[in-house]
Amino acid sequence: MRRPTFTGFLMSGTGTPMRASSTAESWPLAQRGPKFQVEGTTSWKLSILPPLILIQWLKPPRGALTVLDSACGTGMHAIALAQAGYQSAGADISAKMIARARENAAQAGVQVRFETAGFGELSQTFGSSAFDAILCLGNSLPHLLSEAALENALQDFAACLRPGGFLLVQNRNFDALLSRRERWMEPQTYRQGEREWLFLRFYDYESDGLITFNVLSLRREGDGDWQQQAMATRLRPLRRDELADALMKAGFHSTTCFGDMAGSTFDPQSSGNLVAIAWR
Repeated sequence: MRRPTFTGFLMSGTGTPMRASSTAESWPLAQRGPKFQVEGTTSWKLSILPPLILIQWLKPPRGALTVLDSACGTGMHAIALAQAGYQSAGADISAKMIARARENAAQAGVQVRFETAGFGELSQTFGSSAFDAILCLGNSLPHLLSEAALENALQDFAACLRPGGFLLVQNRNFDALLSRRERWMEPQTYRQGEREWLFLRFYDYESDGLITFNVLSLRREGDGDWQQQAMATRLRPLRRDELADALMKAGFHSTTCFGDMAGSTFDPQSSGNLVAIAWR
């Protein structure tokens, strides 16, 4: 199978817009921060790995399971799921991201429905009880900055799911982050041919309880000058217990938490991620 190239530099893939500049996400960065995708890369193995792990959890009892990626960005997860035989769809608040996702699906030769819709707008867009599973990946949910917005989004997820369906949320482990109040994250680097990228990321802890996530991205080609771009977005950190309580109030039950997408045990003090699976 020909490996498609997903394009775009620092693009949006969250349920709400970012200020200053927007971003998209590849999975190595998703494990530790916001969404990034490097322009012109062909790192298909990095893109397809999480859906393959998800497929191990989905295990459809019949035919092709219907799956919605609720903050899909350029659509790489929904496309990989479609290539694996699932009936997948994607939503994103950014019309530009949806346009790119549709182009990527056409290039990959798969049928995926992509729609411009943010959190709280999914059941209106796709209909009630439309999916067996909904994915909310890449630390997208903390972009909702109030309890009311979170409640609305989770109720919307529940409305989109068929009875017995489930929601999978992948967030940063904010229990550990808030406990240690770490500011700087490990730098991320990427190189392809003559092109090189460097991402510097750090947090500001605000007095209102929110967190400002800052990213400085540097890019150059060969020995040329570095080009830089700074961006910031505010996040509402969700601890495990708060997320579990909100899911229960929204009508979910039997919530199970893991420390990563491989299904390791969640440790509030050491896990890098909080991965929650909640059944409708």
